[in-house]
Amino acid sequence: MLPRKILLAADDSDDRELFRLYAAARPVPGLVHVAENGAEVIELLSDGLTGTGLPDVIVLDQNMPRKNGIETLAELKRSPAFRAIPVFIYSTYASEALRVQCLQLGALSVFQKPDSPEAYQYIIDGILRLIS
Repeated sequence: MLPRKILLAADDSDDRELFRLYAAARPVPGLVHVAENGAEVIELLSDGLTGTGLPDVIVLDQNMPRKNGIETLAELKRSPAFRAIPVFIYSTYASEALRVQCLQLGALSVFQKPDSPEAYQYIIDGILRLIS
């Protein structure tokens, strides 16, 4: 089975590196492209991820500069070109209100930011299972 392309948007470089590390180590690896904010996500997608095609899934941090996760999710779901791409939101504080709002906008799931290697592995495995 081919690796899955994941577009991760997170402003924290440690989060980006951990996500990339754990995704690459999965039995069906995830190839992670990264953006530092939601505006960069839209730019990368508009450029076709610089020639490699659209991602299989997008994972958005809620708290980012320029365009946060909810703003980016709303823009993606309004776009005929991008609305079918599954989107996950994660946040340090994944409140019920955030969950409801993101699910109503079309996110597949909302989860709390991982705080351990096991949590990263669990979340990445879940994401890869859902898009396989």
